[in-house]
Order: sequence, then structure tokens, then C-alpha cells
Amino acid sequence: MIFGRRTIEVTCTVDIEQTAESLHAHAIPDGIDIRPGDTVVVHGAPTEVRFGDRVTLQCRATVIRAGWLQRLWIQKTGLFALTELYEVGFQRGT
Repeated sequence: MIFGRRTIEVTCTVDIEQTAESLHAHAIPDGIDIRPGDTVVVHGAPTEVRFGDRVTLQCRATVIRAGWLQRLWIQKTGLFALTELYEVGFQRGT
């Protein structure tokens, strides 16, 4: 597919933690490799976790596959988008 997008329904392992040791949210689709340009939409994951809690659960997810032209574009321009994360600033403390 050049521009077409294929969707795949899969299960997804969701791990969310908000503690003094870690603040993270991971969603890992089961049994499928995510490639550049693909989009993952997780259904039914909690939107909040109280401080001190960690939640791991199975949800449903929709993987929207990128077409080969979109995938090529992402691979060529991805490096430029990554450099935006390198912006570092220093300010004198008051």
C-alpha cells in the first residue's frame, strides 16, 4: 500500500507507575513489531494512577500501519525531529 493504512487489533500490556522511584507509562502491543510511522491506539487504559501506585493490565489496542511512502518519509526526517530533543538551556540561579 502506498497511502493506504491497514489496522490490526491486538492485546496490549499496559504498565503505569507513579511512585517516588519511578514515573512511567508503557504500552506494549503483544505479538506485533511496531515500525516507524505506525500508530498505536490503546483502548481502556486508566487515565489516572494515584501517587504510590503501580498498575499492570491487559487492554485492547489498534495498530495502524503506515504505508511504505509514509514509512520512508518518517525514516528520512526522523533524525531532524530527534535533534529538537537536544535543546538545552542554562540559567543563572537566583
